[in-house]
Amino acid sequence: MDFDDQLRRYFGTADLSAVHPEAFAAGSERMRVDFGLEANGGRRFALWTLMHILGVAPDLDVAFKDAAERDAARDFMDMFDRANERPD
Repeated sequence: MDFDDQLRRYFGTADLSAVHPEAFAAGSERMRVDFGLEANGGRRFALWTLMHILGVAPDLDVAFKDAAERDAARDFMDMFDRANERPD
């Protein structure tokens, strides 16, 4: 999954600053539906990471029934947080 392609798929543009709040809400809802329907574990995880980055991901215990998947998601969350930390 290419990040920009996914943004275009759900929001109509790769430029999130150009997305109106209503369009963001609608695109986020489409992501949630696709996430719930996705059977491929890798694609499902990738979609969850995109939702996490955008702040619309479901809680880990809801998103992933498997403990290993929850651990992988926690690892991603930690890496993402470290990558976005501002130096003091």
